[in-house]
Amino acid sequence: MNLTSVLVANRGEIALRVFRTCRDLGLRTVAVVSPADAGAPHARAADVAVPVPSYLDGDAIVAAARAAGADAIHPGYGFLSENAGFARTVQAAGLTWIGPSPEVIDLMGRKDRARTAAEEAGVPVVPSYPLDADPATLDYPVLVKAAAGGGGKGMRVVRSAGDLPDALGAARREAVAAFGDDTLIVEKYVERGRHVEVQVLGDHHGSVVHLGDRDCSAQRRHQKVLEEAPAPARSDAEAARAAQRCDDAVRLAAAVGYEGAGTVEFLLDVDSGKHYFLEMNTRLQVEHPVSELVMGTDLVRLQLQVAGRAGDPLRQNDLVPRGHAIEARVYAEDAWGGFLPQAGTASYVAWPAPRGGGSPSGSGPAGGVVVRTDHALESGQVVSTSYDPMLGKVIVHAPTREAARAALVRALDETVVLGVTTNTGFLRALVDSDAFRDVGLPGGLDTSWLDRADIGGADLPAPDEAAARTAVLDRLAAEDRARTRGPFALDGWRSAAEPAPYVVPWLEAPSDGSGHATGGTRVAALRRTGHAVEAVVDGQQWRFAEPDPFTASAAAAGDGALVAPMPGTVTGVVVEVGDAVAEGSVVVTMEAMKMELALRAPFDGTVTSLAVAVGDSVALGALLAEVEASAS
Repeated sequence: MNLTSVLVANRGEIALRVFRTCRDLGLRTVAVVSPADAGAPHARAADVAVPVPSYLDGDAIVAAARAAGADAIHPGYGFLSENAGFARTVQAAGLTWIGPSPEVIDLMGRKDRARTAAEEAGVPVVPSYPLDADPATLDYPVLVKAAAGGGGKGMRVVRSAGDLPDALGAARREAVAAFGDDTLIVEKYVERGRHVEVQVLGDHHGSVVHLGDRDCSAQRRHQKVLEEAPAPARSDAEAARAAQRCDDAVRLAAAVGYEGAGTVEFLLDVDSGKHYFLEMNTRLQVEHPVSELVMGTDLVRLQLQVAGRAGDPLRQNDLVPRGHAIEARVYAEDAWGGFLPQAGTASYVAWPAPRGGGSPSGSGPAGGVVVRTDHALESGQVVSTSYDPMLGKVIVHAPTREAARAALVRALDETVVLGVTTNTGFLRALVDSDAFRDVGLPGGLDTSWLDRADIGGADLPAPDEAAARTAVLDRLAAEDRARTRGPFALDGWRSAAEPAPYVVPWLEAPSDGSGHATGGTRVAALRRTGHAVEAVVDGQQWRFAEPDPFTASAAAAGDGALVAPMPGTVTGVVVEVGDAVAEGSVVVTMEAMKMELALRAPFDGTVTSLAVAVGDSVALGALLAEVEASAS
């Protein structure tokens, strides 16, 4: 390999992930750091850290690489990872681009061009409609999606002709904000579909192989929540169809001359069993760890070898799957409040202890369980709305799917983030649910399952504040008794002085890592500061004794007040004071973490006040507008 020093044009957990393999290979590492990320974990982990104005400033990143003496750039995912112009800039500067060629990125990085390439390669695609087609002639529901980029940005499900214009407008705005390109595609929406993808790898010898498939059907807002490899197959027929998907993916990648790691995504129709090409991601995927663990390989190492023109030709027979792996994405979001992004300071963070070996591919004993976490979140760190809400990933590998599922439940019990609302409790409930366990059975998991869960159709329990409060008080009393002895032993939560901040360790934690149980309720972590108590109970974060700003702000609003349900930026004000509005009509739109949200009139009435303008940054619970109800 002729590489000596690698700059990662990214941040957070993916930067740390790439640095890890670079260190294993003896390569020098270079980080780029935006002003908002000064002192971040990825900046401290690299051999050299260079400040840049933005992770989207390609010229500054290339200049940083040259100044730091790097000879290669790894783009990670997101940001500039699928930007052909950036790849050309890297190569023009005499640096090695760790990824497919700019020409292939141009072709496959766009959904419209990739769709054509798939058709030419004989890979089935979802039926589509011209953008200028009469909305009344479409077979609803349909899916509107951005031709550029990925990650669920610029996507809308449309169920009637009357909703199509608004969906096209919203998707265009989101696509421009995320990718700088408003080109859209309209396709038939498969109501009961699973999202199944194939990891491919092409080398400089012209060989293309696959590393099996992954099921990524557990999604919300078209963003993946759980991923697993291999995709569950409950019959010989399904296994045969999975093999065909892998063959289709390799054929498509070979047809376009693909080099490096990439992912071919398919939509699997649950009812018919047919699969359709969706798109190709010309980069490493967030969910790549499950493929690594199942195949016992390191995809970043393979990326570096291909880019460095090293190694023998890849051979499919060398890649033998073993066991099952599942990954859970931990997001800063309120899973029981519409999955809206959250922000704040993570006062205390604990991730599951790694088990089964330290390499990315896992090296645990045969038949054992591997637990791996890819993250860049630590105690005291500020979580803002400037970047994607994903905080980290918890990944497990075991001999069977059921063993992996049970191990992931235990690992999520050990995952604690205090100070910022996360989806950890929801993840645990989801992984522990019958629906996820029985994913291959009728009525099992599909891409709309979490949408149904969000409206109350699933078996996930809502947080029980009363039970959580009782469990926390019992736990505090037990902790106080454990810390004192003799005649002055405490028999409850009381103190003559203000307690200093501390994190309470688990008390007599069971061997399965489930935390301290009180009447069947698990209290995984506590933190006291003054008279405030933060706790994780059954995986859900709670804060007691002091008013909670997240709920207080909403309670302060009147019935006609529209308040910000998340911190973010106002992207549109479509009314003026004095305008008459109908119930459900859009008043203000706002965006956070590249997700657009429309705030609508709660009833027929008149706009009496507007507190914001386009471009304003607003806090959670900030008053945006007020509507006065029409006289009945």
